[in-house]
Amino acid sequence: MTLLETINAELKASMLARDAERTGALRMLKSAIGYAQIEKKVEPLPDAEVLAVVQKEAKRRRDSIEEFDKGGRAELADKERAELKVLEAFLPKALSPEELEALVVAAIAETGATSKKDMGVVMKAAQAKAAGRAEGRLLSQVVGRLLP
Repeated sequence: MTLLETINAELKASMLARDAERTGALRMLKSAIGYAQIEKKVEPLPDAEVLAVVQKEAKRRRDSIEEFDKGGRAELADKERAELKVLEAFLPKALSPEELEALVVAAIAETGATSKKDMGVVMKAAQAKAAGRAEGRLLSQVVGRLLP
């Protein structure tokens, strides 16, 4: 079963269960996937592309939560947290801090990076190895910390 089929099945189940919050979040995700299909002119979208859309939407929710918390809008932040929880069900398991550090160390060794000037090359290699299982911001922090 493809990721898109799984999302459609979850949407149908949430509609039958009359779970308005989950249904709303899944409809939003399905809409974003539809826009990506139109943009890429591919029918149906491959799993890797669907996963990229889910990650993008999850990042959008995390950023919104941060801004709503700063602005004192707890009710909107809670709504975004609920949507993020639904989206995270479709994301692969995140790397642990130890796994992330080992991945970055391997990327540094692979690229032969020697200073912070090589951060872009290391980031590209590390993101390819992480394959969406680590946030870019967190990955960047680890790379910055490990490069001399």
